[in-house]
Amino acid sequence: MPTPQHAAFRRLFSEIGTVDAVGVEERAGKYTTRSIKKRAKQFGLKLAVSMVDLTTLEGKDTPGKIASLCRKAVRPHNDPDVPPVAAVCVYPAMVRHARRALGADTPVRIASVATAFPSGQMPLKTRLGEVRSAVADGADEIDMVINRGAFLAGEFARVQDEIAAVLAACGPATLKVILETSELETYDNIRAASFVAMRVLRPGDFIKTSTGKTSGNATLGNNQVMLEAIRDFFLETGTPISMKPAGGIRTAKQALQFLIAVKETLGDAWLNNQRYRFGASSLLNDLLRQLARERTGAYQAPYYFSEAAESY
Repeated sequence: MPTPQHAAFRRLFSEIGTVDAVGVEERAGKYTTRSIKKRAKQFGLKLAVSMVDLTTLEGKDTPGKIASLCRKAVRPHNDPDVPPVAAVCVYPAMVRHARRALGADTPVRIASVATAFPSGQMPLKTRLGEVRSAVADGADEIDMVINRGAFLAGEFARVQDEIAAVLAACGPATLKVILETSELETYDNIRAASFVAMRVLRPGDFIKTSTGKTSGNATLGNNQVMLEAIRDFFLETGTPISMKPAGGIRTAKQALQFLIAVKETLGDAWLNNQRYRFGASSLLNDLLRQLARERTGAYQAPYYFSEAAESY
């Protein structure tokens, strides 16, 4: 006799369908074979810069480090054609320092991980208090983690109730719901978790692959499953949900492959930083390095970009 969670998953899969894992891997593999040249490549690299959530989530973060990160976010390099990044992403205790560094008149948003990131294993009251505190200190966006244990037990209503409670605590702040794909084990579960979250979210809120604190995070396969879930949900409801892969995207080449996936799955309407982001700490420097190579024809040392960016 099936366990209750198996019955819950069967009901959900009957509504949303399951994933053709072989087909997903084939599509993801094809994105790595695309060739982008010259102007199209420069456009893609600058677009990727504008989509970065420049992230520091370390126990040794200090107000000075956050201020330096914010300067880099606003002006990543001395080329005036390079746009600012989308956001800086920090722990809740660092939000007020990011707000002080950025000020009010800035295109760069402040995102904060919350809800007992990365485990999510704290009482809901505590998690909601953390969200409210981050928003009060100036966070424009909140990245929350779902209760993976509840999801894997088939307690979908509980997962949705918690997302709804966090959404209410966010007020006008954008919510990004982290699925932690590596702990969901299968593409079917990733699709299911995407739908469980999207059914609660508002237009412009995000689903996000990972915390970046586990292995097997933002793969092209996981990204593709979530993009297709967003597409199917949009066709069903008309609600545009945004997407953020995070964890393991370190090179410009990878970023361009992810953007190709977005264009071919969701179209140009998702090729902006309101609908697609990269959660990254080291990606930005490689994007800048590749842009310099496109402009000059020569590579410069990686340290040149981090030092130059942080000196402004």
